[in-house]
Amino acid sequence: MDIKSLEFFQKISEIKSISKVAKRSHISQSALSQQMQKMEDTLGHQLFIRSNRGVELTNSGELVLKYINNIIKTYDKMVEKLEQQQDKEIKIEADFAIATYCLPCVLVKMRELYPKHDYNLISNSSDQIEKDVMNDICEVGFINREPDEELMFENVIEEKVVLISLPGYDIPEKFNLAEILKQPLVILKDKCIIKEKLNRALQKAGHSMEDLNIITKLESTEALKTVVQKGYGVAFVPYNSVKKEIETKELKIARVKDYNLDYNIYLISKNKEELNSKAREFINGFVKLGNNICC
Repeated sequence: MDIKSLEFFQKISEIKSISKVAKRSHISQSALSQQMQKMEDTLGHQLFIRSNRGVELTNSGELVLKYINNIIKTYDKMVEKLEQQQDKEIKIEADFAIATYCLPCVLVKMRELYPKHDYNLISNSSDQIEKDVMNDICEVGFINREPDEELMFENVIEEKVVLISLPGYDIPEKFNLAEILKQPLVILKDKCIIKEKLNRALQKAGHSMEDLNIITKLESTEALKTVVQKGYGVAFVPYNSVKKEIETKELKIARVKDYNLDYNIYLISKNKEELNSKAREFINGFVKLGNNICC
């Protein structure tokens, strides 16, 4: 018997259903039933009374449960002590925009909540972040789309996409997408969620990216902002990347009214049972902060 089998026994005794525990644990019912049968064979006692309504513990099962509860508590305490001994930093990867404009302030807030935490933040593409979480390169990721089914995820930020220009630029606060075709537009060189959303919206409107008046392609959102501030054109950017410039009235924003270019940011990780205690604390604390977390 391994610790996982004992944890399964504990869950079955609580829920009183092998099928429900199997479904929640993403294993087959037959495999879990075989594990419980093997435990009964090893101990030489019937532990469950099985029926169409579920399972109940026998007297022997109740006795075994008391010992299993103590074993699991002792095991969890041992794992916690080992993790404290390792004093691991939490490795976090985030899509470029959120790594630059949201997470720095959030990590300061998180350090106030958890003074013993150390964070290592790296920016990356959403595709690569998902792979790195799957391969245990990082514990926590922030990406701009829902991840693979094997990963846990939580929608933590709703990012608005805005068109930025100089304050005196002649464009209404709300405009139809077709109006962007004649504007001098600067965009990012590489693949990004805003370009993907814009391309889909243009296709629905009977246009394509080739119809845009793109004057240059740049490496970063900061470069886009610089070109716009110099008066060369307009650019679509995440709202959180220009909050400061809007407050100081260095830039103004406009929004597409007939198509939605906004997107969500998802916190992703492996199942919490596979994470160390600090990573679990980080995820729970981050979710409690709510949507208003960006700098």
